[in-house]
Amino acid sequence: MPGDTVLYTKKEHIAFITLNRPEQGNTINQQLAQQMEEICSRVNQDDDIYVVVITGAGDKVFCGGSEVNSNVAAAVAGIDRPVIAAINGDALGEGLELALSCDIRLASDRARFGLPQVASGTIPMSGGTQRLPRLIGKGKALELIFTAKTIDAERALEIGLVSKVVPQKELAVEVETLAQNLVSKAPISLRFVKEAVNKGMDLTLEQGLRLEADLYLLLHTTGDRTEGIKAFLEKRPPEFKGK
Repeated sequence: MPGDTVLYTKKEHIAFITLNRPEQGNTINQQLAQQMEEICSRVNQDDDIYVVVITGAGDKVFCGGSEVNSNVAAAVAGIDRPVIAAINGDALGEGLELALSCDIRLASDRARFGLPQVASGTIPMSGGTQRLPRLIGKGKALELIFTAKTIDAERALEIGLVSKVVPQKELAVEVETLAQNLVSKAPISLRFVKEAVNKGMDLTLEQGLRLEADLYLLLHTTGDRTEGIKAFLEKRPPEFKGK
């Protein structure tokens, strides 16, 4: 709708969420934060959604930061199915923290990344000090946060901040191809994998293995598991229903 700071559409089990303040660098304001939290909650209640894609409007900025204290990164991290960040431009401050709350990050070759908070006398407060070192390691994370420097897409790829960099004009197609790949998988399995990995990061190996085993056994009670076996025996692609 006109005036929406977040655009939300669905297509073939994929939810597309677009930060829609391009003239303001897609920065997070109160309205955008509220809409994002509502949309993330709606996604978790919609069994027809298997995968989520988050991007920014325009071709220059993914998200340039925040004008308010918000829970947007936490809301995105709380989505219980795979979330892909299509980083179409700069991801700075809370914008990078938003990207870090996603599961997979693909970036345009024009994108830049940084957590500049210490340069203004504060620190990242939307998960940057926690999610970044878990992703790229303590040393690289501290360097990026301490120096408040901005890095380009190729450097982000080198340190593992993003998984792939493509030309700007190819990003949307690359992201949709990945999303369609994930959609072809059993949606309950995708959610259980996300749960096992995310919760397992905070558990001992023994505890994580028990969680993995419990989720594996639960999958045997689903119709998708039965369909997977049947499709394999019949040598055809499975038709998963998320049940």
